[in-house]
Amino acid sequence: MKRNFFSIALLTIAFSAYSQKYEFQTVKDIEATPVTSQGQTGTCWSFSSTSFLEAEIIRTSGKQIDLSEMYNVRHTYPKKAWNYVMRQGKAQFSEGGLNHDVIDSAIGFGIVPLSAYSGLVGNATTLDHSKMASELETLLKPYADPSKKLGSKWKKEVSDILDNYMGADVAEFTYEGKKYTPKSFLEMTKLKLEDYVTISSFTHEPFYKKFILDIPDNFSNGSFYNLPLDEFIQNIDNALENGYTLALDADVSERTFSAKSGIAVIPENEADNKTILTEIKKEKNITPEFRQQEFENFNTTDDHLMHIVGKLKDQKGNIYYKVKNSWGTDNGNGGYVYMSVPYMKLKAISVLVNKNALSKKTQKEVGL
Repeated sequence: MKRNFFSIALLTIAFSAYSQKYEFQTVKDIEATPVTSQGQTGTCWSFSSTSFLEAEIIRTSGKQIDLSEMYNVRHTYPKKAWNYVMRQGKAQFSEGGLNHDVIDSAIGFGIVPLSAYSGLVGNATTLDHSKMASELETLLKPYADPSKKLGSKWKKEVSDILDNYMGADVAEFTYEGKKYTPKSFLEMTKLKLEDYVTISSFTHEPFYKKFILDIPDNFSNGSFYNLPLDEFIQNIDNALENGYTLALDADVSERTFSAKSGIAVIPENEADNKTILTEIKKEKNITPEFRQQEFENFNTTDDHLMHIVGKLKDQKGNIYYKVKNSWGTDNGNGGYVYMSVPYMKLKAISVLVNKNALSKKTQKEVGL
């Protein structure tokens, strides 16, 4: 009997050692603005990029400025409409976009604080673009039909719809007692928009070259620097180690991406899909070949954009990236997702980063 109790005790100890609840310790935490919510909109790309720019302002000046996400959304929609009409409806028109779209908008139209442009009209307290996006697409479809020859009246009509749902564009405003235009406000922040580059890793294009990634939301044909997978991850780590955050585009369709649990992992065994959200389990080894396969068979798609602001480790020493989400604070970890290295290697489409945060080797290889 004593021997049986002893055996059960050993099994219990072994099981508890194998199945441990997550306990996280901060490795690197870079100051950023608080988690917010994108509401009922498909504008994660602007929330991700805007949060990234806010962190860049903090890094360079120590000043927290709550920037308007909707200002750059307001200036990106006409570009989407142009792309859709001039491609005669043979392009996607949606709420989606990518990190470089905010950079492009800021270069062209500047930036403003949230106090100057909220994107809310009337008594609205939360963002909701479902009707606006549908109305814009309905408007544009006949203009995209070359047989109808309707001219370019759609430009004014698009602007009217945006004004109706988001508010009129802003040309001048006051911030902390000073008057600014969107471009003079950008100058005040001292952001160097030409310093931001996007890196990625795919085997169907040459490494260390720029390429246009063929994903639906890349309507503006933005370019990406292509790196070997290990070097892609090394540059994410290098940026964080040196105090730079990164804007992330990733697939979040996996069952093991859980905003509720605040965890994103890739288990080695599918049987662990549920338990791995609360307990440490062994994760899959991600190779460049497997990453490419999952991209080409559409298991990895351009789903959601977020903001990498730090690193953590669990009690077994496994490393996770601290990723700021834009789905509010009611989710696990206060709105942050702790993303494992295997998840990042497999599911990260790209990251936007300051070129000075890249390793010297990478800068040399890509010619920066």
